[in-house]
Amino acid sequence: MIFEDLPTTPTSEELIDKAFSRAARAGRAKGGLEAQQSMLQTAANIISDNLENVVTAWPDFEYEDDVHPFYYELADAIVDVDRLRQSLSEVMWASRKAREIHEEYQPRLRKTDVDTARKHRKQAFARLADIVEQIDDELLYINESRNDLRDLPDIDPDEPTIVVAGYPNVGKSSFVNDVTSARGETASYPFTTKGIGVGHFERDHIRYQIVDTPGLLDRPPEERNEIETQAVSAIEHLGDCMLVLVDPSGECGYPLESQLELRDSIVAQFEDVPVLTVANKVDRRGRWTDDPDADHVMSVETGENVADVLDAAVETIDYEPELPFEG
Repeated sequence: MIFEDLPTTPTSEELIDKAFSRAARAGRAKGGLEAQQSMLQTAANIISDNLENVVTAWPDFEYEDDVHPFYYELADAIVDVDRLRQSLSEVMWASRKAREIHEEYQPRLRKTDVDTARKHRKQAFARLADIVEQIDDELLYINESRNDLRDLPDIDPDEPTIVVAGYPNVGKSSFVNDVTSARGETASYPFTTKGIGVGHFERDHIRYQIVDTPGLLDRPPEERNEIETQAVSAIEHLGDCMLVLVDPSGECGYPLESQLELRDSIVAQFEDVPVLTVANKVDRRGRWTDDPDADHVMSVETGENVADVLDAAVETIDYEPELPFEG
């Protein structure tokens, strides 16, 4: 996942201490004018290189090749991407400014006496420290963003993906666990009350991803807050097929009418994604009092028609892998 290997961002104080302590050691290894020149070069290089590394460690949010729209919107739901990009821009400015200060002062340390060189070097150090202190808030925000994003679930937006939706207790998690090889695999989002269920299965040597989204697609849109709404928008870039599970028996605690209204809202939002309605708990058919208006019926508990539902989702996706180019 694109955010998991982001390094810790130093604070301004940590970076200044690192640069000046290394510079002091470099100065002790030499003498005279050479010591002053070495101290300035060491401090400026450490500051400039470390700040540049902070920026280049992040993907470029402007390019889809770096950040898939799914992860872009997901990131923007958790942190303010525009502010993050501005902070990264400010840090890169500071990196360049550190190099400019080095280029400005280094000639002053040549062909002069040691006392004057020391005075110029101290002036340069003060300016370097001032530059780093100016971006203290930016460094803090970048590190906070890194901490918020690095534990996002490892979901491959390029894999054919089935998203499972529906009210709580209709059997979504049981279905995901039943049809995937990795049972109980969950990953935490910062805006859901439960872990997202993620599983995989293979069909004709193609790996499919199946995702359960508790806390997002299990209630009407008007009950979602702004962050949850944006997270649902991110899922629009992820799903190749939606399975909306309903429980016509009503044992889930929600009337079938409400469940179908949720289905209709999902169809309206995911207008470019095929949606299949699946009535679960067919083994309790005796308790069904209304027509479930479903494309398929199944029982996860008994296994009846579960494989057929999965086959229907795979057929709906109709995924064809890209073949290597043959000249």
